[in-house]
Order: sequence, then C-alpha cells, then structure tokens
Amino acid sequence: MKTNINRRHFLRGAGAMITLPALESIAYDSSPSSRIKKPGTPPKRLLFMSIGFGVTNKTWFPNISDTGSDYKLSKGLKPLERHKKEMAIIQGCQHQFSNEAHWGSTFWLTGANRYAVPGQKFNNTISADQVAARQFGQETRFSSIQIDSKRANNEGHGPGLSLAWDEQGKPVAGLDSADKLFHALFSDDTLPLPERQKAIAKKRSVLDAVLTDAKRVQRGLSKGDTDKLDEYFQGIRDIETRLAKDEKWLDVPKTAAPLTEPKVGLEGVDEIKVMYDLMVAAIQTDNTRVLTYRLPGQALLNSLGYEISSHNVSHYSPGDREEASQQRDLAHSKLLAGLMDKLKAVKEPDGSSLFDHTLLAFGSNIRSIHHLDNCPTLIAGGNKNLKLGQHIAAKKDTPLNNVWLSMLQASGVKVNSHGDSSGTIKELMA
Repeated sequence: MKTNINRRHFLRGAGAMITLPALESIAYDSSPSSRIKKPGTPPKRLLFMSIGFGVTNKTWFPNISDTGSDYKLSKGLKPLERHKKEMAIIQGCQHQFSNEAHWGSTFWLTGANRYAVPGQKFNNTISADQVAARQFGQETRFSSIQIDSKRANNEGHGPGLSLAWDEQGKPVAGLDSADKLFHALFSDDTLPLPERQKAIAKKRSVLDAVLTDAKRVQRGLSKGDTDKLDEYFQGIRDIETRLAKDEKWLDVPKTAAPLTEPKVGLEGVDEIKVMYDLMVAAIQTDNTRVLTYRLPGQALLNSLGYEISSHNVSHYSPGDREEASQQRDLAHSKLLAGLMDKLKAVKEPDGSSLFDHTLLAFGSNIRSIHHLDNCPTLIAGGNKNLKLGQHIAAKKDTPLNNVWLSMLQASGVKVNSHGDSSGTIKELMA
C-alpha cells in the first residue's frame, strides 16, 4: 500500500523530535521538503578506498594470463572468494603523468599532470568522486563525505587532505577519526536554530564584503593576476554553494544512528572496521551517496603486530618485511570482504540490498615498491551496467581514468570523459 507520508515528518511532543525510520510503504525522501522517489528505484552510490604504498606484487595480482570469469584468486585476494562473482580485478592501467613514488593517492582519482600549469610545481584537477558528487549530492545532506587517516601524508598517500579534489584541483578536507565521522553524520547541533541562522547570515555578510573588495581591484590586472582572481571568485562561489546547502538543511534533524557511537582513539584494524560500518550507515540513511577513504598504513601494521614502518614494508624483501606486506594485503582483503558483507546484509525498502546499488573501488596509484604502472585496481558491487566477476588484463598503459569513467557512467553520472581517459574499459561495460 502506497502512502504520501513524508519520511521526514516528525512526531513532536514533550520536547522530543523523532524521525520516522525507513519503511517499505514509504517512498524515498531526499530533500527537506520532499525526497520522494519510487520505492523501486533506490539511488546509486559510489565508494572509493585507497591504500598508500601499494601491494605485494607477486601475491596480490592474479596471473596475468589467467583472465575471464574462471580465473584463480591470488593469495592476497583469497579472503574475497565469496564475493568473486561481484568484483573485477583490472590489470594494465596507470596514470601517464605519474612520477612520484610516494604519492599513492594524490592523483589516484584525477590522473592530473602536476606540471600542467607553467611556473607551478603542483597542479591537480577534479577527482572522480567529486564529479559524481556534483550530480548525486543535490538531494543529500552531504554532497560527499571524505574520510582520512591521521598520518596519511607520511604513509604513501602524498599531498592532500583526503582522496577528494574539487573543480579547481584544490584538496577537500576529510574526517580522520571514527568518532568525528559519527558525530558529523548523526549528532544534532546543540546551538538553537535562530543562532545557526544568524551564523550563516554572518558568513554570507563576510563573503559579500570580500567579493566587493575583490571586484574593486579587478580592472587593470595582468592576465596572470586575472586568472588568479577568477580562481578566487570560484572559491567564493563554492563557499556560497556550501552555505546554501547548510541553510537548506538547517531545520531538518539528522537521522537516527543505526549503530552505536564508536570509542575514541580506535586505530588499525579496529578503526578501519568501524569506518567501514559508518560508510554503510552513511548511505543506508541517505546522508550521502559518495564517500572516499584514505586508509591508514602504519596503524594497520602495528595492529597486526609489526613495528616495521609502512615505508620500509613497501620496500619488502624476503623475510619480515615481505611477510608484513603480505599480512597487510590479507588484512585489507578481509576488511573489504566484511564491508561487502554488510552492504549485502542491509536491505532497501524494495527488498534489494545496498550492495545492489553501490559500486566500490579499492586500490592505489602505486603498484609495489616504487612502481607506478599496473596500478592495483579492484572494483565491486551490484551494478548491472558493468560485467563484474572477472579478471581483466587491459592493454598496457591503459589510462586508469578509463576505469573511473566506466564506474561513473555505469552509475548514471552524465559525463563523457574524465581527465585523460580515452574511453571506457570495453570488457567491463555491459
């Protein structure tokens, strides 16, 4: 039986405000006034998880000649056996401009040429997740959510504040602890609504004053200064967009948390497990449909009982370092399998699972040691627009952006190219 009840109608009384849970007879509700979608069309989601220093070359990748659906999983991927039919391993891809052996995620979702702008030592472009967020984020409280680890820049990830880079190639900040992410998602602001409205109005006033001052110096500038000022104006427009979104959701209470508040100070395996739980919760409650996660390196190794630095583990040789590298890979595969289990277990109102409408990517811009070719690339999900359940050996030097373009298009993102993409991965497209 269908009903016109809005899921964000509230029960009010005695100072209490309770949001209705997701019910099968109530349609999706994705905006403060009306989020209604047909029950049969749950939204698409995209998750991107990156490791810093890559993987163990000889035990993570399947045999390059063993392609198709009957391939044998490698030792490092063995914990993912139960999800083999819903994932694809893609070999042969890389970013043509990669030249930093310790930057495993800075350009992972962009493929940018850091020297593309004359006179600048660093340049980046928009990341694949933010391309999706422009479309998917219009109906959710958070256009996207970025998760970071505390020491990411020193663990093979490279410069950045998360995996995400905005339209100007500027870093997007991430949340670096499970408790911070939990409160961002589910803890209501204790400041009264009028005070929050005043705070936004004050920010708008400051922006207006800054914009007026900037326009006064606009005339008579050199081309270089004009370009810099244009970038500055774009930054102001981005802030205005964020303020508008904050304002739109001011009077909408946050959703009830479908899990308990995590302990403060989690690290390593325990932290990753809880972060994955929170990622599932974020899309389950439709707080966002796009998430990225720069996974920790050193803390993971320490939690596995290894005191070797994550950098030294990446330069493995037979013995303790290689063993640590292999155990790290197995730990990531087990955790990733657990994430897929949770996505499959959570049901949508139409009876399908979160997994059925989610695509996730796991990998790094670094293959192994200092090698930047054949980036480790795993994608998984229930998206029917991709032919998963196979091992693909793409042509050597295929742009990694072809994988991101394939994922974006399969998820319904209206985009014809991304970065230096030359097309989609044909073997992957349904």
